[in-house]
Amino acid sequence: MSSESIELNGNGSVEPARGEPARGEAALLVAVQSAIAGRPGVLSGARGLSHVGEHSLGWLALAGAGALAAHRRGDAIARRRYVEAGAGAFTAHAASVVIKRIVRRRRPNHPDIRVGVGTPSKLSFPSSHATSTTAAAILLGRAAGLPAAALPAALVPPMLVSRLVLGVHYPSDVAAGAIVGALTAGAVIAADAKYEEQ
Repeated sequence: MSSESIELNGNGSVEPARGEPARGEAALLVAVQSAIAGRPGVLSGARGLSHVGEHSLGWLALAGAGALAAHRRGDAIARRRYVEAGAGAFTAHAASVVIKRIVRRRRPNHPDIRVGVGTPSKLSFPSSHATSTTAAAILLGRAAGLPAAALPAALVPPMLVSRLVLGVHYPSDVAAGAIVGALTAGAVIAADAKYEEQ
């Protein structure tokens, strides 16, 4: 890229010059936003998901409520699995933060990308929302006794798309986040299986 096609933004990072078309993942992000962001309820729904997934707090609250309900009905296995769901969501989120600090990829900043929500950091890869949501969906569904794919199918795609609609992640950020979240959930399930064998 020539020196005429880039400029520094206010925080010193490089961004495309005004008028240069988006390329690669930035172009995909612009296409997603153009296709669906203007539809009724899409932006407000995406912002709602953003708040639920922030720092995995919504998933921690659901796991806590599930554990409490299981405790009250005397279901020790479900209680343990809800606690594991909260721990898995938090661990997945923490893993994503560590990876972000290693990779240090900046969030999307092309002028054609509309940013629809504030973020706690300028780092993008992987998406912490995607990571914690994927882990939480797998583990909460397991704790609730749902079919393995039911809750992930209902929660994960909307969260991944919401991060693109809001312009705060590239497609590879959310894909990597989902992978990290699934691996974290798998590790929690494997650890629980070993616990049950003892």
